[in-house]
Amino acid sequence: MMHQGHGPHASVPMTQAQIHQENQRREMASHLAKIRSRKPTDKSLPDGVEEILVGDGDVAQAYKSLRDFERRLDATMTRKRLDIVDSVNRNPKRFKTLRIWIKNTVEDQFWQSNTLDVNSFDFSENLESSYRVKIEGRLLDDDDSSKEDDETKTTEDDKMETDSPNKAKANKPVSAKPGERYRFSHFFKALTVDFDRPKSGHPSSDTSVEWKKPDRTPAGSNLPAAADFDEFTFRRNGDENVNITINLFRHEDPERFELSPDLADVIDMKEATRQEAVMGLWEYIKLMNLQEDEEKRNFRCDDLLRKVIGRDVGHIPILNDYVTPHLRPLPPIKLPYTIRVDEEFHKSGDPVPTVYDIRVAVDDPLKAKLLPFVRDTQYASMLKEISNLDEQLATLIQATAQSKAKHAFLSSMADDPVHFVRDWLSSQKRDLDIIIGESTHGTGTEPTGDEWRRGGDGSPWVTSNVRESVAVLLSKQPVPR
Repeated sequence: MMHQGHGPHASVPMTQAQIHQENQRREMASHLAKIRSRKPTDKSLPDGVEEILVGDGDVAQAYKSLRDFERRLDATMTRKRLDIVDSVNRNPKRFKTLRIWIKNTVEDQFWQSNTLDVNSFDFSENLESSYRVKIEGRLLDDDDSSKEDDETKTTEDDKMETDSPNKAKANKPVSAKPGERYRFSHFFKALTVDFDRPKSGHPSSDTSVEWKKPDRTPAGSNLPAAADFDEFTFRRNGDENVNITINLFRHEDPERFELSPDLADVIDMKEATRQEAVMGLWEYIKLMNLQEDEEKRNFRCDDLLRKVIGRDVGHIPILNDYVTPHLRPLPPIKLPYTIRVDEEFHKSGDPVPTVYDIRVAVDDPLKAKLLPFVRDTQYASMLKEISNLDEQLATLIQATAQSKAKHAFLSSMADDPVHFVRDWLSSQKRDLDIIIGESTHGTGTEPTGDEWRRGGDGSPWVTSNVRESVAVLLSKQPVPR
């Protein structure tokens, strides 16, 4: 039995139509390349052109000054644009203080039911004791002077929607674009509330509170109203004081992680993005001079790095793989609060809120101003227009150079026609000898001068051109007779 190997399959031969199409494509590419090669590119005036200009001779000097200014301007604009792109791509963050107010109101508590008729047997559910908790957050340096927000903000707690953001702001335009005011929900991707067991020992079954930020639909659109709010409220039944813990899960882009103790000791950071952790590890390797001399892609591990890498020698291209096991999700921000339903706490009217200040990361305000420079839709068309103007300018400079050559030719012939014609004929003869291959050393003259008889270091026989020519002559095969 013959065993057939599993080698590569033979390529399918091309049809005549495919061959013809491929040949046309190559011819078109060659034609376009020839057209591009014929286009003039030099935009510098020929030397001495200012001496033959008719009229104002300062035009040539002004053009050279403009060309020099253009070079410096192009270099500056390119450098600044690269700086802006680098700054935007690095996505710098700034930390601000988010102040959070937490308070609760009560409804239908026993000390509020002064009009209850003891002889009545109508005990409806509306009279069940309940409370409402409101969580509100704003940046301290945020602009709260907007009259529209103040007018649409509810003044009575019983008008707030239960277990949802304030609906008074749901109909407003969503402020999820860069440069607009940050809202409380922008900084968190989820919110949960944990309830302690009440003193009665019978926890209610409806005490769970959870909110998760919905995704953008479609991608790149504004945030939905359920993810764009400053206030979050929920209502639950109860007639006892209860301790709760509000858990806020941070939402950051790019995502930040909590670092393991081993990695934190190396890069001296407890929280970082994935890119910051990798760059910190690379900076530590360079600072401690741990990169190997023979193989630059490898590095040696000291005692601290060995705890992170788990080996004595590491590989720089896979630093990201070394960092990944040491990244953990950030723990939620825990805000304890006691829900008070007693008369003593609420007898003064508006209860005193509990206030917390937390640090949140926001985009650099300059980023919103820099983005139009990077994403300018007119930039490509402007570059195309400049390229067309450069081609026209190069064509004019080429015509100027040809005119200068004609002027030099005619001026020399007018000054000394006999000598000029003799030199011109001699030059044409040398060029013709080179073209037809009869020149022995590329100049069209016989090597009988003194300079060809002289040897030594300064002679033409030790130049690279001569050595190359001799090698070519020796490599030629003798023609059989």
